Amino acid sequence: MATTGAKDWEATCVFLHRGDSGSHVLFYSVQPVYGAQHPPLDPRLRRTYPKDTKPKFNNPKSKKASSFHEFARSTNDAWDIDEEEDEDFLGTPAQTSSLSSGLHSSSTQNQQNQVGDTETRVSHSPGTEDQDLQDVGEEDAECEHVNGKVVNSSSDVHLNTSSVRSTLQKQQSLPVRPIIPLVARMSDQNASGAPPMTVREKSRLDKFKQLLASPNTDLEELRKHSWSGIPREVRPITWRLLSGYLPANKERRELVLKRKREEYFGFIEQYYHSRTDEHYKDTYRQIHIDIPRTNPLIPLFQQPVVQEVFERILFIWAIRHPASGYVQGINDLVTPFFVVFLSEFVTEDVENFEVAALPLDTQRNIEADSFWCMSKLLDGIQDNYTFAQPGIQNKVKALEELVSRIDEDIHNHFKRYEVEYLQFAFRWMNNLLMRELPLRCTIRLWDTYQAEAEGFSHFHLYVCSAFLIEWRKEILSMVDFQGLLMLLQNLPTIHWGNEEVGLLLAEAYRLKYMFADAPSHYKR
Repeated sequence: MATTGAKDWEATCVFLHRGDSGSHVLFYSVQPVYGAQHPPLDPRLRRTYPKDTKPKFNNPKSKKASSFHEFARSTNDAWDIDEEEDEDFLGTPAQTSSLSSGLHSSSTQNQQNQVGDTETRVSHSPGTEDQDLQDVGEEDAECEHVNGKVVNSSSDVHLNTSSVRSTLQKQQSLPVRPIIPLVARMSDQNASGAPPMTVREKSRLDKFKQLLASPNTDLEELRKHSWSGIPREVRPITWRLLSGYLPANKERRELVLKRKREEYFGFIEQYYHSRTDEHYKDTYRQIHIDIPRTNPLIPLFQQPVVQEVFERILFIWAIRHPASGYVQGINDLVTPFFVVFLSEFVTEDVENFEVAALPLDTQRNIEADSFWCMSKLLDGIQDNYTFAQPGIQNKVKALEELVSRIDEDIHNHFKRYEVEYLQFAFRWMNNLLMRELPLRCTIRLWDTYQAEAEGFSHFHLYVCSAFLIEWRKEILSMVDFQGLLMLLQNLPTIHWGNEEVGLLLAEAYRLKYMFADAPSHYKR
């Protein structure tokens, strides 16, 4: 991997290895920010640099691997973006040309194509923004509009045909998979879309309904059926039961819901006004900063009413848990519960639904239920967020020991290029893989986590191990520190759905079966 600068832009040359033919495809893209939150866009759709940018290639084998500290200094942490830069990131249209098509779409189309793309930073020094736009504009000077798209003139296309032809030929053989919503149709969502309910799926749904309708729900039986995924129609009530928020006794559920919801809003009345007090203002400030960065590419989470809900939930949780308080990453853990409980009242596209259109009582119920279920989850992993985060430190160490036993090649490859597990796996543990997977996949994953005993605290270790081994071929093909870390922080999972998550969970269960009852097997 080599980098080069063009004015105030940072460009990255990315070699994508294709296992089927052994060939490589070269792309230029805006350098992903270290610590980026979301899975990258499909590599075939990455933004590219103007054609006049000429990268300087370095032989990775002849260059000593750079250290983590050198790499960290050359990148920027996502949490350091200030509000103005956030607005630039979300509002600036792509100003680059596409190698694959030679077409320049409008800013609106660009934003749609970038759903799920990795977070990027474009820095402008004062007084250079207009010059940057002018330089990009020179390339597009001879263009014409056709059906709302800006198309290069024939002379421009002719000049660049030779440089584009080889890339096009390589890309034409790549399988084309549609970009699917990050949230919508979450339950039965496979990579190819949401198929009609099969006979088997209908039978499973009927079984869930039968279990939930019984006077005393058999929670063990419910967990057994939930392990392989919960139907969308019954997921909200099932999650409430499996999290321990609702009792198994059907007659008591309504009273418990009413009492717990009133209790939560009692906390709001009692404590929320103190968010500006000297003792809590730093906590509230950090929450207020993090909320807009929660799933920034999904419109649902950019609605003011939704952001206010998240602020209340996180602030009340933080002041009720002083041992840890609020820690960055906890904000992500609210989103699956919020979306699942919202889906109980929405049959359309969830990610674009206007929450303010719901009755106020419904909004309040979704908020309270999200708070209590998130609290139940965090009760089991709170040592992940106490001082020095010992829970995460221990889990990352366990991951390293496990991988050293199940795939020594990967473990030695990391050692050779000085990659520490903490440099990529800390986020996997802190955010429960939420920044590595689309939200629809996280929801499916949590079906199993809630069905597993200690799913979020113990089984997650084996899921992370299986997730790492999933990218074995790509990892071993990287022969420098920076390339490895960029890969591990931007794994291409944007097209993942139920099928891929199911295979991941099956492999994780196999690893658990082999090692969970014999931990000395993976300790040196």
